[in-house]
Amino acid sequence: MLNDTETVFTLDSSRAESSATVATSAASEPLPGDTNGDGVVDIDDERLPLITRIYGILITLYGITTVPDITLAFVDIIRALASGRVIVTQPDLTTTLSWLSAGTNSIATVVLMIFGILLILNHRKHAARWIEILIPLTILEGLFTVALEGLKPPLILPIIQLVILVALSVSVDPALREERRLKTALWRMDNRSAYEQALAKGMPGRDLSGKGYISLDVFNIFWLFVVGCVFGLAVETVYHLAITGGEWQDRAGLLWGPFSPIYGFGAVLLTVLLNRLWRANWLLIFCASAVIGGTFEYLTSWFMEVAFGITAWDYTGQWLSIDGRTSGKFMFFWGVLGLAWVKLILPRLLALIQRIPWGWRYSLTLVFLVFMVIDATMTLLALDAWYSRLAGIAVDSPVSDFFARHFGDEFMANRFQTMHLDPSKAGRM
Repeated sequence: MLNDTETVFTLDSSRAESSATVATSAASEPLPGDTNGDGVVDIDDERLPLITRIYGILITLYGITTVPDITLAFVDIIRALASGRVIVTQPDLTTTLSWLSAGTNSIATVVLMIFGILLILNHRKHAARWIEILIPLTILEGLFTVALEGLKPPLILPIIQLVILVALSVSVDPALREERRLKTALWRMDNRSAYEQALAKGMPGRDLSGKGYISLDVFNIFWLFVVGCVFGLAVETVYHLAITGGEWQDRAGLLWGPFSPIYGFGAVLLTVLLNRLWRANWLLIFCASAVIGGTFEYLTSWFMEVAFGITAWDYTGQWLSIDGRTSGKFMFFWGVLGLAWVKLILPRLLALIQRIPWGWRYSLTLVFLVFMVIDATMTLLALDAWYSRLAGIAVDSPVSDFFARHFGDEFMANRFQTMHLDPSKAGRM
């Protein structure tokens, strides 16, 4: 492993020369939106596809018909509170989630209407910026839907909306299409040679800009997630064996395989947020890791409880316990783990995953990705069915019957031995 910044920029310069060759060859072609041929591009000069404008009309009409109802509803609530007809008491969890969901949906509806108007008017540049607001709002809508209703048909709408927005984020701004065209050309020309050069210098997968340690591409992130799932599960299992005097407990988080996705997401989160701090002071990395890990652990525990009634850990009574969801003790562990991850584990792990042969790396990644998506989807559906059974909801569909037969209560309790499911703790309606 090399720590020499000069080597990083030497390799980066070789790639830059290759990039410049492609860029020069592409310069002879008119850029999208350069209607005058003067090299000045105005992306609003290029008309959006008809299907995109139709979509803009539909969501604008939806906003026009919905926003007045939302406004009247909020006015009625304010009047009722002001007149004393409604007295606000301590809201329960479901009520709080319903308010948050209603507020998020209202904001998303207004933003969606504005986005539709921009599409109709062909203001591509501004529309592309509003997509960046709509995507996180849509994800929040989906999470609140899961928390209030579980994995039910209403969740389909946010998923479809998210897919459409991701697709539009590429097509609305032609500059993004041009960038991807150039990236494809660069990939064909120099991706393999750059990989071989980096491999020869002991630097595959590194951030060649020198700003961070690791290149945050899909290949690296996915395999860090997978290894984090396995590594975290192994550490937690050994820790449990040590403190209980040898008691074995299955601490996996997915239906199939030795995976704990909490640690996988934690590994990705630490990598992304600490990537530019890899040269920083050890104390800074430790403190940042402790805060990041504690926050992540708290939010994960909260969502699991309000969505499925699941309590996977409870730190009540421990030093600096915060609602039993995280504590000073485990924030300290997150700090140590993050420090070890950035300084010791990540460099060696990156070198290991980059040893996957060139001819196999993308096909192997695709196979594992499909497996992990299926495993995660089946796990969520099984947890939702488990919740429904314990909550006394009748099995009324072939899907529910399938999970009741193949992933019944006994199977789920044995597979997820650290999870305790209590429907009364969930925030569902």
